[in-house]
Amino acid sequence: MQNKSLLLLLLALLIGFNPVKVNAQRKSKKDRVEAISNAEIVTNKNIATTPKLVVGIVVDQMRYDYLTRFWNQYGDGGFKRLVNDGFNCKNNHFNYAPTVTGAGHASVYAGTTPSVHGIIANDWYDKYADESVYCAGDPSYNSVGTSSDAGKMSPHRMQTTTITDQVRLHTQMRGKVIAVAIKDRGAVLPGGHTANAAYWFDGGAEGNWITSSYYMDELPKWVTEFNAQKSVAKYKKPWTTLKDINSYIESGADNNNYEGLFEGQSTPTFPHDLVGLWDNNGKYSILKSTPYGNSLTADFALEAVDKESLGTDNFTDFLAISFSSTDYVGHKWGVNSKEVEDTYLRLDQDLKRLFDTLDKKVGTGEYTVFLTADHAAINVPAFLRDQNLPAGVVESKKLNDRLTEYLKYTYGTTDIVKKTSNNQLFLDYRVIKSLDLDIDDVEEELALELIQYDGIYKVFTANQMWQNQYTSGIPYFVQNGFNQKRSGDVLMVFDPGSGNYGKTGSTHGSPWNYDTHAPLLFYGKGIKKGSTVNRTEIPDIAPTIAALMGMNAPSGTTGEPIEEVIE
Repeated sequence: MQNKSLLLLLLALLIGFNPVKVNAQRKSKKDRVEAISNAEIVTNKNIATTPKLVVGIVVDQMRYDYLTRFWNQYGDGGFKRLVNDGFNCKNNHFNYAPTVTGAGHASVYAGTTPSVHGIIANDWYDKYADESVYCAGDPSYNSVGTSSDAGKMSPHRMQTTTITDQVRLHTQMRGKVIAVAIKDRGAVLPGGHTANAAYWFDGGAEGNWITSSYYMDELPKWVTEFNAQKSVAKYKKPWTTLKDINSYIESGADNNNYEGLFEGQSTPTFPHDLVGLWDNNGKYSILKSTPYGNSLTADFALEAVDKESLGTDNFTDFLAISFSSTDYVGHKWGVNSKEVEDTYLRLDQDLKRLFDTLDKKVGTGEYTVFLTADHAAINVPAFLRDQNLPAGVVESKKLNDRLTEYLKYTYGTTDIVKKTSNNQLFLDYRVIKSLDLDIDDVEEELALELIQYDGIYKVFTANQMWQNQYTSGIPYFVQNGFNQKRSGDVLMVFDPGSGNYGKTGSTHGSPWNYDTHAPLLFYGKGIKKGSTVNRTEIPDIAPTIAALMGMNAPSGTTGEPIEEVIE
C-alpha cells in the first residue's frame, strides 16, 4: 500500500514537471535580477556623480567683470568654454571681510568663512602666543626641494576639513589630491590636511618647485626631473603683448601715473624687458609678476596630471590649481592696466591648454571643473578720484598718531592697545584690569573715538560680535570674518573706495562690492549648462561639489549646495 502511494506521488510530480515552464521561470528570475541591478544603477546615478577628476581653479584677484570686459578677446577653449558649456553664477560674492588670499582659498575649499575655519587673514597677530603668524607657516616642518625656509609650511592653522579632505575620506584615501600654485598658501590651504602633495614655486636663482616635509621627505622623481630640466628658463624673455596693443581697448593708457614699476624701469610700459630686469628683481621671482607665472603653473600642473596618473582609475582624484600671477600683476599695475588685460588673455590660452590635455588624458565629459577667485580688487583710489569718484587713502601713521594721543589723554598710557593688525585693535586685558576698567567699556569708548576719524565708515567691538547675530549688510560681513579666538577687540571698516592703499596698482580686503564680486563657473561631468543671477556665496562651492558626488561636505560647512548647477 505504501509502495503504491509512493508510486502515485512520483507520477504526479513527473506529470507536473514542465521543462519549458521551469526555463521560463529561471529566465524570469534572471530578468528580475537584471532589472533590479539596472534599477540600482539608475538610482545610484541619481544619487551621485563620480567624475574621474575634479579640478578646482582659483584665479587670484579676479573680478567678475574680467569675464565680460575681455570677452571679445578670449578664444573659444578657455573662459568661453566654461561659460558656454558650463554654468555661470553671475552674482557670486564673498560674504565676509577681510577679502585676502589666505582667507579666500580657505573659504573656497572649507565651505565656510574665517569665523569657522580660522584663517582670518594672510598674517595676523596671535594674541595668545603674542606674536605675528602666517596662515600657512609652520616651523615644525622642513623645506623639501630648497635650502631656504620657503618650504616650512603646513595647513595646521585651518580648523576644519576641506572638500579635498572629504574626497580623500570618501574614497578611503584612494583618490589622490595634488595642489599647485605659485604662492605657498595657494597650494597648502586648498590641499587640505590630507593632500598627497602640495607644491609651490620658489623663485630666486633656482626657480624650482618645492614642498614641505608635512607631505613628504623628498621630492618625487618626476618633480626633481622637472626642476632639473629648467623648463622655467624658457620664460626668461621679454614680456610683450599677446595681441596688438592697439586692440586692448578694454583698459587704460599704457603709460600713466597709476601703475607701478619693476626695479630699474623708468616707465610702466610694454615691452617689459625681463632679461635686463632679471638680476634686480629677484631673478626667477620676477616671473611671478608676469603672465608667465601662470603658464609655468599650468606646465607643472599638467606634468602632475601625467606623472601622478590623475583621473585614470575609478577613484575620484582632485587637482587644485591656483593661478597666483594675476594677483601680482594686479597689485603692480592695477585693474585698469593693459598688463592685466594681457595677463588674462594669456591665462585664457593656458586654460585651453589645460582642458585640451584633460580631454585626452582623462576623457571628455569625465572630469568636473569649478573656477572662482580668492577675492576681487579695486581701482587705485588716485585714479578714481581723478574720475570724480569717491575714494581715498587712510594714512596709517596719522590714524595711529591721533589714537596714541587719545590713549594717553584718556587712560594715561598707550599700553591698553597691545597690537594693531588687519585694521583691528588687540587690547591688553591685564593692563585694563590693572587700571580697574571694564573691557566692554574700553572697547566701546575706542569705537566711539575711531568713528570720528576720516575714512572710517563703521567700527565694531568684539562684544557686539559675541552678543549679536547679523544677517545682512556690513555687520554680516564683519561677523563672518570674526573668529572669537583669533580676531581683535575693535574692528574698523573703511569708507567705500578708501583704505590703506598705495598710489599705484590695485589692492583688496574690504567688504565692498568691488572686492567681493568674483566669478564662479562650473563645468563638466554632472554640471548643467546655464546661468543664474541669484546670489551665490563662496562657501557654497564646497557643498555643491559634495552634493554632486554624494559625499559629506567639509566639517565646518555653512554654505549651501547651489541646486541650479547640478544635473
